[in-house]
Amino acid sequence: MSPRSASVNEELRRRSRERLLHAAVELVSERGYDATTLGDIADRAGSARGLVSYYFPGKRQLLQSAVHRLMHRTLEEALEREPRTEDGRERMARAIDAILGLTVHHPVLMRQHMAGILQAEGFVQCPEQQRLAELLRDTVARHGSAAPETDYPMLRALLMGAVYAALVPGVPMPLAVLRAELFKRYGLAWEMGAPPAPEGTDEAYDADLSRFFATEDRPPQSSGQPK
Repeated sequence: MSPRSASVNEELRRRSRERLLHAAVELVSERGYDATTLGDIADRAGSARGLVSYYFPGKRQLLQSAVHRLMHRTLEEALEREPRTEDGRERMARAIDAILGLTVHHPVLMRQHMAGILQAEGFVQCPEQQRLAELLRDTVARHGSAAPETDYPMLRALLMGAVYAALVPGVPMPLAVLRAELFKRYGLAWEMGAPPAPEGTDEAYDADLSRFFATEDRPPQSSGQPK
């Protein structure tokens, strides 16, 4: 049997890492952070337990990468949904609603994510976080910022603060109030983005997150070299 090519090995590693991210999101959402072990995550992903440590320094870092992936892909999906738009104000509204919406649909996951950032390990600069940052930076630029590198960290801080305020046990702030404050800051009309459904109304949401974790086979990528 001939050895696998470097590209095949890289694709297998990518898919293995994706399965671990997906499993972390599922299990922490179901059981909470403390009740989820790295062994549980490896078992759910169908991976060898040693692979978790190969890709991630620990459980906290794995969870942060998984949540950053969820945030990035949720934001990407919101920005690109139909009708497509290049309007900077509408895209900012969609971005705010996408991140705030995660507190409604994934409160356990988002609460553990915020708690982890305040732990000794701090904020993880992983590939997933970098993709999220690029998308938020682009949103700020399209909204009209003359200094995206300065204004992006402020947007990130405001969104993190809103998520934290919405999830504080015992004294959560209503999402409508947080949304109104953010919309006012960025000069957005209430009807932009995805306005919250009236109280007592079920909001449509696709709970299947597998679309955000690409574990399927992908065609080989072009090397970019002329043939």
